[in-house]
Amino acid sequence: MVRMTKPFTVEDLYLHRKVTELQCSADGSRIACTVKSIDREEDEYVSCIWSLALDGSAARQLTRGPGQDQSPRWSPDGSRLAFLSSRGGTMQAHLLPADGGEAAPLGELPGAVSELRWMPDGRSLIVSVAVPVDPDWRGERANGRKPRQHKVRPEVAWKLPYKSDGIGFMLAREIHLFSLDARNGEHRQLTDGPFDVLAFGISPNGRHVAYTRTREGRFAHRSDLWVCDGDGSRARQLTTDFATVMSPVWSPDGRWVAFGATVQEGDAQTNLYVLEFASGRVQRLGDRDLQVADPESVHWQPDSAGLLFARQHRGRHQLVRIALADGQLEERVGGNRQLGAFAPAGDTLVFSVDHPAQPSEVHACPPPGGAERQLSDFNPWWKERTPLLVETWEFQVPDGRGGSETIEGWLLRAEGSSGPLPLLNDVHGGPASYALLDFDSNVFWQVLCSRGWAVLALNAVGSASYGREFCDRLAGHWCEYDLPQHLAAVRQLRDEGVCDERVAIAGKSYGGYLSASAIGLSTLFRAAVVMAPVGNIETHYGTSDGGYYADPYYMGTEDSFDRPLAKQLSPMAHVENATTPTLFMQGADDERCPKCQSEELFVSLMRARSTPAELVLYPGEDHHFLGEGTPSVRQDAAQRIVDWVTKHVQHAAAPLPQPQATQGAPDAQDAQDAQDTRDAHDRRSTPA
Repeated sequence: MVRMTKPFTVEDLYLHRKVTELQCSADGSRIACTVKSIDREEDEYVSCIWSLALDGSAARQLTRGPGQDQSPRWSPDGSRLAFLSSRGGTMQAHLLPADGGEAAPLGELPGAVSELRWMPDGRSLIVSVAVPVDPDWRGERANGRKPRQHKVRPEVAWKLPYKSDGIGFMLAREIHLFSLDARNGEHRQLTDGPFDVLAFGISPNGRHVAYTRTREGRFAHRSDLWVCDGDGSRARQLTTDFATVMSPVWSPDGRWVAFGATVQEGDAQTNLYVLEFASGRVQRLGDRDLQVADPESVHWQPDSAGLLFARQHRGRHQLVRIALADGQLEERVGGNRQLGAFAPAGDTLVFSVDHPAQPSEVHACPPPGGAERQLSDFNPWWKERTPLLVETWEFQVPDGRGGSETIEGWLLRAEGSSGPLPLLNDVHGGPASYALLDFDSNVFWQVLCSRGWAVLALNAVGSASYGREFCDRLAGHWCEYDLPQHLAAVRQLRDEGVCDERVAIAGKSYGGYLSASAIGLSTLFRAAVVMAPVGNIETHYGTSDGGYYADPYYMGTEDSFDRPLAKQLSPMAHVENATTPTLFMQGADDERCPKCQSEELFVSLMRARSTPAELVLYPGEDHHFLGEGTPSVRQDAAQRIVDWVTKHVQHAAAPLPQPQATQGAPDAQDAQDAQDTRDAHDRRSTPA
């Protein structure tokens, strides 16, 4: 019997439920999970907490809002569930009996709560709270002073960073730890000072709290590992040699603290470390190529002899065990997919899956030798949609140094489709990231595949998870090394009959950067969508929330910012040559790649020639508008992508202007020569 299916539509984003968090009870029998969905009528998100049994019995919804319920934490004895909820207007701690009943707020903290954890005795919790401060104090303690009253409150910046994407101005609050009594809701502040506590963990005996916090002074983007006693006294710094320290986790025997960290400012590749608490000795687990997919995925085994965590490896995620004694690595869960939330339940590993052909669901994998099984069915509607074929393809491409290498990419098509098909070349952000497979950010992939398209999500040079050398090689060579790889991969798909000349390019953040660069250097792409790009690296350095330390790293000049190189490598250097119809999209409140980056590209292209171009700004939205923005914004953006590429891919772009062509910039015909793009950049750097 043939199963009847429907094509994916952009409106399917309203149906999708995403598993965002998992936590297992101490006995391993129950799993609390946060499930995020959309209230279409209110145009907002709702998240509720569900309980799943490890034996696969029926799921039970524990909370129903209103607002967002998240961060479920079982009490040590399993009798209560603490969680955060915005139902009272601001995120606060709540308690719920594990066997059912009504949730009740637990005290009233002086600001929004961002994290909570139980003390081992179950009598209290430690929570992190955003505490209001006056930026005019410039880090000095209040000493009884009250904030100044202003009709329009000025935003005073006296250190970096002073803003953050999704938050905006940061210096009117500090994040600190509080002790919260689980019986009466009374609270007491444990940390204080001009810094933010970013993450924390409690020792098994409850005597110590390890936490990561930002530094004091002019440059507060670096973070270190600190520890204090359980009552907040005797705070002391444990590390000084890292740029970023994340998510400390105590070993069950209390001897070690594990954490993720990076050594250089701007580096997005996270290694795993352990600190011996008694001696302060720090050691890295595994080599520099062993990358943690999510620092919050790190869990100790009960015997303290090893850790379990999600590893990023060749564009995929694996759940692995690493031995503390010798660093021996054991893969526990693998496959051609990526994973979302993860938590161990005894010997069983519980996780959610991100894959273009599968919805977000909870899976469980028993000890080695057991069969993986799906525990939830939050998205039954998915079974009615067009089945997709998702494959990993290998491509022979130039390596940027005169040789060649093999790289990988995900190729998506509807099952049973045959080429040649129109192709969307989707470029991931970062650049030290990799193609992410989650549905929420990429709903237009499924829609296009349902309409007879193919989608290529390539992991070109500069991508993380393929080893340090492969990732770091792109530093100082943005567009010069990776654009020829994209062009070569498209040419290979065309030669093999997968696609034809109907090729479009799209990308956000660094993907927006490369898409904007491609349209000025190539006529291969008939349509382009440039989202939240780095359009002018020179101005991005001073306007982005992290540009002042990330851009020097990615330019390969960590100790200083090379403005001539930044100008040379910017899409602004050649966007006026573009003849590819281009749609620019941007969150108007983006602080990561501010809207001026899109505006400068758009205005320059509009003034230079008659190339079709549009700019769409979304008021109130930040850098993550495409996957985490207001639901109606996500719908609008995804539909515009589909409509733009579908309309314009039917017609070839006009030739590039003759001066650019004679300089040897790559186009569809000369893409096979790896050095062309490099030579073009070298010639562009020559003063006119």
